Amino acid sequence: MKKNLINAVLFLLVFAVFTNCKKDEYEIIQIVKMISVEQMRALPVGMTKAVQAKKTGKIYIYNDYLFINEPNEGIHIYNNVNPSAPVNVGFLQIPGNVDLAIHNNILYADNFIDLLAFDISNMSSIKQVKRVTDVFNQFYLPGAQKYLYIYKDTLVKKQTYKGVINDLAYSGNSSSGQGGSMARFTLMNDYLYTVGVNNLSLFDVKTASNPTFLKAINLGWGVETIFPYESKLFIGTNRGMHIFSATDPANPVQLSTYSHIFACDPVVVQGKYAYVTLRTGNMCRQASNQLEIVDIEDPTKPKQLAVYPMQNPHGLSTSGDHLFLCEGNYGIKSFNIANKTKIGDNMLQHLSNIKSFDVIAGPKSLIVTGEDGVYQFNYSDAAHLKQLSVIKVQL
Repeated sequence: MKKNLINAVLFLLVFAVFTNCKKDEYEIIQIVKMISVEQMRALPVGMTKAVQAKKTGKIYIYNDYLFINEPNEGIHIYNNVNPSAPVNVGFLQIPGNVDLAIHNNILYADNFIDLLAFDISNMSSIKQVKRVTDVFNQFYLPGAQKYLYIYKDTLVKKQTYKGVINDLAYSGNSSSGQGGSMARFTLMNDYLYTVGVNNLSLFDVKTASNPTFLKAINLGWGVETIFPYESKLFIGTNRGMHIFSATDPANPVQLSTYSHIFACDPVVVQGKYAYVTLRTGNMCRQASNQLEIVDIEDPTKPKQLAVYPMQNPHGLSTSGDHLFLCEGNYGIKSFNIANKTKIGDNMLQHLSNIKSFDVIAGPKSLIVTGEDGVYQFNYSDAAHLKQLSVIKVQL
């Protein structure tokens, strides 16, 4: 009886989502299976030989290494000392993984409902050092918390990126790594912050190998990304951007909310400005495709400075006076952002042949991830990006 009830819930969940969308605009959703928590924790976790990714998700750089998430499978690790010739050195198998962050040689990753910590001080011998259980509850079946619903493909709009809409944000701490703008994990001041669909969770990582869950703060539905800047957390939701003060890092305090129409949106911050993209696509109804510039000099009163139409903007990254913006299947664009009110007139380059989901303006290269692989560019001249390498996915 209980199993039949759970299966019925799963069917209704899929049916409800699918019937709210136009069939000719979306591709199929696939639920793979339902497993118990005990079965989930018995799945193999750990290093295996290097393999080619079948799909790309998150990208993250730490020291001379590039980490590429394969949604729900684990993390591919590349020696990236030479961005023109990255070397695939191994695969960290983590079922249910879509996010990661690294602090003091400890890699944090989600394993469905649990947080795992790995010691990566020796890349040839990565070891799990801790599991924090039951901290990510979005996989639980309603009313049946002994079971998880697990699926590899969600409902995706045609001609959009098919990976998971998540990524990591850069903490600015030299002992931590750097990720993109689609983050759900980030680090600041010896704390790990993660966002779920409706909350902000805090972990004490002063002792990096021993992450300790502190609490979860309810944010309401539709939470998507998190980006740290100075002593603040900028949280993107499908209805706006929350700004939190993390002056007391163990007790973030909400300062304000910048609201917009219903849309998927990541956010990055530079100086007194936030750059927010809004797009149509994965589960984003009644949305526009645009870049918004928000004045956050007074974080308690964010105000819109400018809006620029885009094609289907996803992740973005800034470096000096330059903004790099992913346009999904429409390519990647670079802009001069010295004059915030004229960004739309100052596009420097548009590479329309590259499918792009997220981007990192790193110290050695511009790293762009998309449906068909991970590209690296020399971006010393933002108007003339020079491709250095590409890590292709297995088709």
